Amino acid sequence: MPPTHSGPGTTGGRLISILTGPFSPARLPVMARRNYTLELQAAAFLPVLLVVVDSGVIGVVLKNAYKGIVTPGLLNLVVAIVTASTSAANIIGFAWVRLSLGADKVRFVNTLQLMMIALVALIAAAPRSSVGLWMIVAAVLSARVVWSGFVTVRSTVWGCNYAPAVRARVTGRLAMVQTGTLALLGLGLGWAMDRDESAYRYFFPVGCALALVGVLSWSRIRVRGHAALRRAELARDGRDAPSFNPLGVYRVLRADPSYARFMRCLTLLGLGNLMLAPITLIACRDIFHLGYLGGILVSNSLPLFMMPLTIPLWARLLDRVHVIRFRSIHAWVFIVAAALTVLAIALRNLPLMYASAMLSGVGFGGGVLAWNLGHLDFAPRGRETEYMGVHQTLNGMRGLAAPFLGVGLYEATTGANPDLAWVAFAVCFALCLAGGIGFVRLARATPGMAARTARPAEAAPPAKSVGE
Repeated sequence: MPPTHSGPGTTGGRLISILTGPFSPARLPVMARRNYTLELQAAAFLPVLLVVVDSGVIGVVLKNAYKGIVTPGLLNLVVAIVTASTSAANIIGFAWVRLSLGADKVRFVNTLQLMMIALVALIAAAPRSSVGLWMIVAAVLSARVVWSGFVTVRSTVWGCNYAPAVRARVTGRLAMVQTGTLALLGLGLGWAMDRDESAYRYFFPVGCALALVGVLSWSRIRVRGHAALRRAELARDGRDAPSFNPLGVYRVLRADPSYARFMRCLTLLGLGNLMLAPITLIACRDIFHLGYLGGILVSNSLPLFMMPLTIPLWARLLDRVHVIRFRSIHAWVFIVAAALTVLAIALRNLPLMYASAMLSGVGFGGGVLAWNLGHLDFAPRGRETEYMGVHQTLNGMRGLAAPFLGVGLYEATTGANPDLAWVAFAVCFALCLAGGIGFVRLARATPGMAARTARPAEAAPPAKSVGE
């Protein structure tokens, strides 16, 4: 009688090994395996919360579900607001740096995760009325602020728990699980809401319950050198201590010209991408007449499906080179994707929109790594959270303005002539191009940063009493 189980020698066992092998903790140093396993579990369950406030998902839901309840102009404004929330919430990055100073990092993260669960439950309870629409907007904004705190503190935990040589690979694997889950959840929600617009009232509470598994996994993570890290943070005083004052961003950039130049290039690239996001979502409905599933496919699921396929390639590159060199290569994926979007709008060609969405996903695959780890190539030991706070605050500033600039430009061009919608997209392309050229020039001007080198401050983890 044939065996009834799928052991390692069976076809089923080999298939499982092929599919899960790249995520195996055995591929990492012994000290990193336990934490990585717990984070992998969390990455599989916490996205059930994140998909609810993902701008590409909630924007499509609101654009469709509240059509006719409020005016088209107001609905487009709401789309701009929820799109802005993704990045604008990061503007208070320095506040999270101050609030988490000397705190137990795992307990701090768990508190934020539970707050986000409560906010997602509130979204499910909102009525389909103008009041309910603004309830959802408030909950989404609050949830994104909470998530930004999680990202800020998580980057410090990753800096402690994973050595520079494996950090990008670990982050990449976690991102692959998270993005794959997000893509499937987005498609599932779109499919369900095309059949029943009230499906989200059941989808979101079930997601809150599942997210508790991720919270439990995070609660068991141990931070290497945690006591020493907290003492070092608490020992900072005077002008060296992080504060609620956003002028701290200026002080860091003034003291680190290389990081300041890097941030300038990133601002141009990010501004173009962030302006594209809301008007692409609006165009899916207004120009291509897509419903829930079609809109989510372009704005969320197609890019997310491409990310896990390309994250390992980007991770290998980022493990080898400084983030300046990485961005000088990576930015051109976004530039080409933006060019395809311009053509898609100008020609009213939906397949080109799909191609642009897929290529954007390739770019996001590298972006998720550089977002979480790039600042670590600049930050001295003990200031990782502060540098991440600078990165988040600047991202929040451009994220606060970009969606409204994009939507305003789109409304102005289409108001003058509906056939001129492509002009708004062309402006976004030009900004992305300027950012890409800036990264290339910066990489050429700093050849010493081309290769990955461990800075003295990162040569070893903190002494014991020690990762969107």
